[in-house]
Amino acid sequence: MSGAYLWIALIGAPGSVARHWLHEAISPAGSTPFPWVTLPANVTGSLLIGALGALTGTPERLSAKARTWTTQFLMAGVCGGFTTFSSFNLQTLRRLREREWLYAGGNILLSVRLCLLATGLGFLLTTTLLRAKGH
Repeated sequence: MSGAYLWIALIGAPGSVARHWLHEAISPAGSTPFPWVTLPANVTGSLLIGALGALTGTPERLSAKARTWTTQFLMAGVCGGFTTFSSFNLQTLRRLREREWLYAGGNILLSVRLCLLATGLGFLLTTTLLRAKGH
């Protein structure tokens, strides 16, 4: 195993901790059929990965070393630890198995649409800020 894997794991830990903190901070009392914690984690992580994608999109914005660090450690590590696609899948499967079609469909539609919009927004905002600063 190369050193990059170890660093990704170590840097992914804060993302995982932030995900748990978010769960503790906004988890509704009791169990609910809709995954109210997973959705904001995925949307926020999508916004962040969109911004990071904009930073790494062109060579003049970041050096090769900074691009590698950003893609490997921040995108794969922090965002990978913070976002919850596996939780999304399990929660959706549970709703489907319980025949809670509206919750399952709502989770799929909201997660895909909001996360895609958040990724695009993060990319657009970062690109706009970089252009304004002459990058």
